[in-house]
Parts: sequence; structure tokens; C-alpha cells
Amino acid sequence: MNIHEYQAKEILKNYGVAIQEGQVATTADEAVIAAQQMKALYDSDWVVLKSQIHAGGRGKGKIVGTEQRGVALAKNHDAVRQIANNLLGNTLVTIQTGARGKKVNKVLVAQDVYYPGASETKEFYMSVLLDRSKAQNVIIYTTEGGMDIEEVAHNTPEKIFKEWIDPLVGLQPFQARKIAFNLGLSGKANKEMVNFVSSLYKAYIACDAAMFEINPVLKTSDDKIIAVDAKVGIDDNALYRHPALLALRDLDEEDPAEVEASEFDLNYVQLDGNVGCMVNGAGLAMATMDIIKLSGGEPANFLDVGGTANAEKVEKAMRIILKDPKVKAILINIFGGIVRCDRVAQGVVDAYNSIGEIPVPIIVRLQGTNAIEAKQLIDNSGLKVKSAIALKEAADLVKIVLS
Repeated sequence: MNIHEYQAKEILKNYGVAIQEGQVATTADEAVIAAQQMKALYDSDWVVLKSQIHAGGRGKGKIVGTEQRGVALAKNHDAVRQIANNLLGNTLVTIQTGARGKKVNKVLVAQDVYYPGASETKEFYMSVLLDRSKAQNVIIYTTEGGMDIEEVAHNTPEKIFKEWIDPLVGLQPFQARKIAFNLGLSGKANKEMVNFVSSLYKAYIACDAAMFEINPVLKTSDDKIIAVDAKVGIDDNALYRHPALLALRDLDEEDPAEVEASEFDLNYVQLDGNVGCMVNGAGLAMATMDIIKLSGGEPANFLDVGGTANAEKVEKAMRIILKDPKVKAILINIFGGIVRCDRVAQGVVDAYNSIGEIPVPIIVRLQGTNAIEAKQLIDNSGLKVKSAIALKEAADLVKIVLS
């Protein structure tokens, strides 16, 4: 589950991580009030307005039809109102949103932390995530903050450092000191970074996070270390232990079909193709999408009904797939291990009868327990459903219906 920057920063702050302070606003008036409160606290008219969407690249992104960036500096309250009006209610397109973009419903009015002082500011990159190859968490960091980490990895990989953490003992003090040293920090800034790293890792573990990414981590001109941005992903499988985190979910940021699917424990991801696919198991889903492409089609979705597929789930999955106007055919590919194929086949028939006339051809490939009986059930149903047992046979049928 992804959350907004302002929510991520609140989590970090609760665990002792120093952050760029700010207040969220949903209207231009609220943004101005927030800017006034920022001035009272930090004695500066300058604030940064940051669009709150679940996508990166906001600073380089633009509001559709304008030159307005998704992140902008305002030097007075009139500018705050103008920028907020330009952002709120409009569509922001970034490198991560695709051409459709995302509607901006909230802005974060944040303090200007790039103030003058005794020394230069410096931006770093830092993230915490699981390295599955080593079965350990890893802190990835670099002196090249404020840039896309992919660009740094491609152009100057020697500038990326990694610190793996043994899950049995956790982050050790010497590791936090090593990170601060590798970032070239000394004195107060070094101590601040050690505390920052320790608190960041504590927050990551406590939240059962999938990833914490801070870009940039800023060394201010007075040697404070703060999180200027924050991108946090929470492990969905652990949300039952964190009702407070689950409450942060913003359904407006998610695809409506994906939200509907999650209500029925269906794993669904919208794609841009023309063949809907329904499977049981993530690995089988990947193989099914491959066979669709080999047959000349393009997968319209990833949809995993899980190991307990029944008539209700099959019907709901089919209804969700059919909401996509680009779908020209549906391939149902089920391996009957725990689930008997004839039960799934009955679910397909029941779903077909419940939905009514379905405007696109359906190919059902059932393999495993009672696969032959399942094929007979579908063939004898009188419905416009083509059945197959072998995967190649299903692929050939896909090719035929698309031609």
C-alpha cells in the first residue's frame, strides 16, 4: 500500500526522524492559511507547494495544458494562492503517471529548508528495503541526492553504497556511523546523520514497510539532517497488524477496478492490452500473459483469483474484466490443484448465466484435477465458451478469435 508524502513524513516524525515541516491543504484558502502558519513558525514568507499524488517525478511533472510544475516555490502569499489554484483539481502528468496523469486533490505547504547559512546545503539519497537475494534488509545511499536513483546507478554506479543489516541483530551503531562517514559528513552533521539513519531504520521495521525512500535527505546550511521528501510503501500482508496505517489508504489514488477487486480478495492490475486474463496463481498469470503476447494479443490485465476460486469470485472477476472497453477476448487459465477444475467450470457457467450475454469470446483452459470433466461440462453447457486443456490449444484459440 502506498501513502502520500505528508503521511509518510508524519510516520517518520513519530519515530524521531527530522522532517521538512508542512501542512496539507485541499483548497487555495487552506494553502494560504498554512503558509501564514509556516511564517509564524519559521519567520519566512517562502514556502514550497507540493502536489500530493502517488507518483514520483512531481517536480519535473506539469499540470495538463500549463507550465505549472507539480512542486513549486512560492515567495509570498499571493503566489501561494495562485500555485494552489493551478494544482488543485487539475491533472498532473509525470514520468511515473503516464500520459493519463493523476488528479491533484491535496497539496503540502512545506517550509523552505534551503535557507542561507554558514555552509552549503547538500542533498543525499537514502532508501531502506528488503534484499531478497540475501534475505536481509539493505540501506541504499548516495551523495547524489535529488536525482533519479536509476540515473545514478546507470551513470555513476560507484557512487552508490549499500549497507546490509543482519535481521537477527538489527542495525548496529557502527553501521550508522559508516553511512555518515561514506557521505563525507563530519562534526554536527555527522552526528545528525547517525541519528537520522537509526531512526529511519526503526520506523521501517516498526511499520512492516516494503520500502522507505528519502530523496533528498538534506544537510541544511546549519548542519541539520532532514527528510525533504518521503516515499513509503507498506507491506499489504502486514496491514492487519497496523489498522492506523490502513486508515491512511487513499482510494482516490487507486484504479477503481483495482479497488473493487480488492474487496473480493482478487489481485487485479489494469494493463493496456486487448485480452483479459483470469488465472489462479501469480506465476501462472505471468505465463498466461506471455502466451497471449505470443499469440499476437496484448494482456489487458493481471487478475489472480487465488487458490479458492468459486462461482462468486469467477463472476466478479469476469464483471471487472468486462468493464474494460478494450477487451476483445477473455482467457481463463486455471490449474486445478487445491481447486477442482469442474468446480471452476461450473463457476464459469454460473457466471455466464448470471451476467447474461457476454459480447466477447471466452476461452477456458482448465488443467489438473477433473480437467476432462470440466471440459465436458463447458462443452455441454450450450454457451459460447471455447474450452481447452493444453496451453498451446488455448493459445491457438486466442489467435483465432483475435484474427
